[in-house]
Amino acid sequence: MANTSSRTLRLLSLLQTHRHWSGTDLADRLGISERTLRRDVDRLRELGYPVHASRGTDGGYQLAPGAVLPPLLLDDEEGVALAVGMGDATQSGIAGIEDAAVRALTKVVQVLPPRLRARVNALRAMTISPTAAGPVVPAEVLTVIAQACRDEERLRFRYTARGGSDAEREVEPHRLVALGGRWYLVAYDLTRHDWRSFRLDRLTNPRSAGTRFRPRPLPASDAAQFVRTSTGVPSGHAVQALVHASAEHVRRVVGQWGTIEPIDGQHCRLTMVSASLDWPTQALGNIGAEFEVLSPPEFTDHLRDWGTRFLRAAQGSAARTNSQRTPHQPDDAIHRTRVVQGNPAAASPPADENGHTGDRLRR
Repeated sequence: MANTSSRTLRLLSLLQTHRHWSGTDLADRLGISERTLRRDVDRLRELGYPVHASRGTDGGYQLAPGAVLPPLLLDDEEGVALAVGMGDATQSGIAGIEDAAVRALTKVVQVLPPRLRARVNALRAMTISPTAAGPVVPAEVLTVIAQACRDEERLRFRYTARGGSDAEREVEPHRLVALGGRWYLVAYDLTRHDWRSFRLDRLTNPRSAGTRFRPRPLPASDAAQFVRTSTGVPSGHAVQALVHASAEHVRRVVGQWGTIEPIDGQHCRLTMVSASLDWPTQALGNIGAEFEVLSPPEFTDHLRDWGTRFLRAAQGSAARTNSQRTPHQPDDAIHRTRVVQGNPAAASPPADENGHTGDRLRR
């Protein structure tokens, strides 16, 4: 059996992972008796954590809302992952989370040992995170829905459908999915008695209905696949190219969004997976080096289409520029008008090297 302090921290961690635990389940997880569990719960209350207990068949323990955050015990890998994740969260597309992510990142990095801080700095220096291009979702909306998914509680919200109709919905939430620049909720719709995917940017006022449910089997291999099928979001394209540049140079440009395999000092194989072929096209263009497409064949057609449109735009721009220029005239056809005492004089041809004009009187 673990010592009392570590067991109490373990209990606190379990209480945070689910909203409600039965006494039997908690005791089994900790490997202790229910009597010892009650003593450990009392210790948490003495430390200021409001743990509520209820009796009966549905009784158990839960950590009340508003409880203070416990101290975190992280291993080396978790500490590095947390710091890097907080850095990416500053550009996540979740409204209101950017400042909090920066504050959390500052606190984590401040207490990291020097060896871990160096790893975090190296990862962030060699990683490029794109800014969010999709609709921004308020952080509180994401949090409420995530908690309902975790606690298996029914959820109510207002939802605007594609056609513009607005209605109150009640669902059994399953999972949150980030796909194609948007956030989705996969849930069983209790009004339509079927599985649905809801875009979070069209969803307002989410709140718990206060009723727990037994999870239903999802009619797909996973939630992401369900969203792709129901919304028509395409599956990812795996693009491979042989780039005529060093692996270090390509890694600086592409960062974590591609897998780079060095071939020699001046060549590497780049693999990118994307829902759209536009992103690999832009990434290869940003590298600024020659490359050869290895796969898939449709990416070659995509590049050809982009190249044709860019070339057509360049040719059209050059033609417009040429049409706006003044036609060239020979030097001996240029006449300069001199104004003498307010009267225009006859145009004079250019002077020779001695300053004599060609219209002087012949002798």
